[in-house]
Amino acid sequence: MRIRRIAILIDGGFFVKRLSKLVPPARCQGAEAVADAAHFLCKRHVQKLIGEQFSTRRSKWLDHVYRLFYYDASPYEGTAHHPLSNQQIQFNQTDNFKFRHALFSELRRRRKFALRLGKVNKEDGWQLKSTSLTKKLLQTGNFLSVLKAATGDESPGLLTPDQITRLRSIAAAWEGLTPDDLKLGLRQKGVDMRIGIDITTLTLKSQVDTIILVTGDSDFVPAAKVARREGVEFLLDPLWQQVNDDLHEHVDGIVSGFPRPGTPGNPADDDEDPPDVVVPPSTDSPLITDH
Repeated sequence: MRIRRIAILIDGGFFVKRLSKLVPPARCQGAEAVADAAHFLCKRHVQKLIGEQFSTRRSKWLDHVYRLFYYDASPYEGTAHHPLSNQQIQFNQTDNFKFRHALFSELRRRRKFALRLGKVNKEDGWQLKSTSLTKKLLQTGNFLSVLKAATGDESPGLLTPDQITRLRSIAAAWEGLTPDDLKLGLRQKGVDMRIGIDITTLTLKSQVDTIILVTGDSDFVPAAKVARREGVEFLLDPLWQQVNDDLHEHVDGIVSGFPRPGTPGNPADDDEDPPDVVVPPSTDSPLITDH
């Protein structure tokens, strides 16, 4: 049998966000379950490429794997004052911080997984999570003249029924605003760069013959073009999310490790293979260095 040299690159933030839409709740709750889901996704992709049955008990899929890269950013661990609750938030005590660190720890123990971490910077202030809520509250500006008149010497005059309805809706939105409706403006740094550099390095050093990228981001088109020009088969798994035409044009195929959402028979549910666990000497691939 031909031994393939396959690298799978997973955009971790995208993967975690999409996972709940693809597998039952029990398969995406907790760090171990999410790490298992990443393991199963990679296994399915490789088995499809080598023509191995999903039910194979003594699978040889890892023999065909160069490395399984998981990219994410270390969660923000600073503190910030919440404008609504009037409390200091210690982000290193939040559920998200604990989940991410537990997930990274789980992935470090999985055979052939290489964890590649960027960082998170606090670049903006507090923001509303909901776009629709933001639009509704911004409608207050449409009544600026009325508000100014109400605090001045002139009468604001009569409002139309439509204006009254809209003002009541805006007032209700303000009254219903809770601390959970706000999020701190954080921005990942170095994640996309690491993915692009690793695609290029794997290609130019001829370390793989196939790359599977799990993402929905079109920013990696230039790196995909480099890989294809050098003869590397470049496949994309957008986890059933719609992708731009650019991605369709510059990859060798769109593949799926999980069934389409809403279809029965998710293979991740009945796979009984135990996860491959090792304790590597470091979190990065020994053959690819950070830049």
